[in-house]
Amino acid sequence: MRRIALALAAATLALGAAACGGEEETGSAAAADKPLVVGASPVPHAEILNFIKDNLAEKNGLELEVKEFTDYVLPNTALVDGQLDANYFQTPAYLADQEKARNFKATSIVGVHIEPLGLYSREIEDVASVPNGAQVAIPNDATNEARALRLLAANNLITLKPEATETATIRDIQDNPKKLEFAEVEAAQTPRSLDDADLAVINGNYALEADLTPSEDALALEQAQNNPNANLLVTLPEERNDPRVKKLAQLLTSPEVKQFIDQQYKGAVLPAF
Repeated sequence: MRRIALALAAATLALGAAACGGEEETGSAAAADKPLVVGASPVPHAEILNFIKDNLAEKNGLELEVKEFTDYVLPNTALVDGQLDANYFQTPAYLADQEKARNFKATSIVGVHIEPLGLYSREIEDVASVPNGAQVAIPNDATNEARALRLLAANNLITLKPEATETATIRDIQDNPKKLEFAEVEAAQTPRSLDDADLAVINGNYALEADLTPSEDALALEQAQNNPNANLLVTLPEERNDPRVKKLAQLLTSPEVKQFIDQQYKGAVLPAF
């Protein structure tokens, strides 16, 4: 009787294990059958994703759904809330800042492209002509404000304190010989600021949306070489091994996407792979 009971118990455990394994396999298969929902800024991120969706996804076994966001906050909020499987819009420094400020953890999968920050003006034709007291609009989020100030410093419009690095703010300006006045605005609003300010430091994607051509219209651009600001494909840690995410990472860094970026943006967006 004892041997029979043990045999029945073992059979029950085996059936239970098989059932659990079946559920896990079914769940994985179900996830693989669903569209991969990715949040992105409209330009160039969503354009790149839509190029993949229209030209590469189906033949590579990926169903892709692209959701566009016009700011830099909601894509991470939607990712954490489970509305997205991944997002593609931010740099490593911005992601680190948001993880700290908003108390969440995400995982970078791959760096895709670089958008050089640029200095623009409606009236001023070159950096040497920037007048005393000029008003400069800069992005107000920590990462892009620091990038903007480093761009101004690289073009000798200001000097930053030696210890000011990735987190520089206007309080870290050591010397301001032209007595520039700074207006800190949301990054998405910097192109509109050109109607009121003398100068604006604008992210590459927002410059493109405003029909600016960075390689032609910018008074100064960030250098691409050794630039740490590659835009990332990001997901939650528990989703990093999702085969759909891995497939998208492969397609985002494919020769076809590199060719699309080079032809579409003509230097305003640079492949980071």
